[in-house]
Amino acid sequence: MTLVSDVSPDKHVVVDPVLTMRGINKGFGAVQALTDIDLDIYPGEVVALVGDNGAGKSTLVKILAGVHPPDSGTVTFNDKKVSIPSPAASRELGIATVFQDLALCDNLDVVSNLFLGREIGAFSLDEVEMESRSWELLRQLSAKIPSVRIAVASLSGGQRQTVAIARSLIGEPTVVILDEPTAALGVAQTAEVLNLIERLRERGLGVLLISHNLADVQAVADRCVVLRLGRNNGVFRVAEVSYEEIIAAITGATDNVVTRRAAATSANNEETSK
Repeated sequence: MTLVSDVSPDKHVVVDPVLTMRGINKGFGAVQALTDIDLDIYPGEVVALVGDNGAGKSTLVKILAGVHPPDSGTVTFNDKKVSIPSPAASRELGIATVFQDLALCDNLDVVSNLFLGREIGAFSLDEVEMESRSWELLRQLSAKIPSVRIAVASLSGGQRQTVAIARSLIGEPTVVILDEPTAALGVAQTAEVLNLIERLRERGLGVLLISHNLADVQAVADRCVVLRLGRNNGVFRVAEVSYEEIIAAITGATDNVVTRRAAATSANNEETSK
């Protein structure tokens, strides 16, 4: 089913979501990790997925990455209902996932990491072409890498994150998932990564940002999806809510924007029925 959004936050046009999840459930034995999860991701939008530890963020990401199949529910990608049985299937659909550990080879240079498993050349590697494409991609992201022939082990945390994000774009994805991209980074390196996220949005990609840092969320996200104990606990326009309201939804405080909105809706329904 195609779901049409309200007016998009920046362009003020009606668009369809590139990725839709409806009624997603996932359990591991007696533990129910996700219950009736709904999620929409639109092109040219950064959606932050936030929640406390154990809220179900990692499980949801792994479903989209093809690591775990959902027990029930539907995933729609570009208006087509799809299944994601493997990481390869996820990449082929157009979903690129950058996990927190980055999965880089420290002993290889930037070019080798970017094209690892996707090398150019039939009988021998076309090093010149791969180096040229590497510089082109890094320039598109306004990345600050001193040389594409430098070993990844000698790069800073922010630069390593840059290489991981750039590698995810080699297959020209439609959606990019970033799992805690600024964890353990300093102030300058965090700013560098947030700048990369802005570049991804400018390219028209849908970005799903998993983060515990609400300052980062408020800096780059258009919408914020809150998970609590494996369930949806609010979807907010970041520009329209405060830091405290998001925290209240994450922690389950009884007096928060979600409960107030539900109470207001209930009151309006009662008023209408009279």
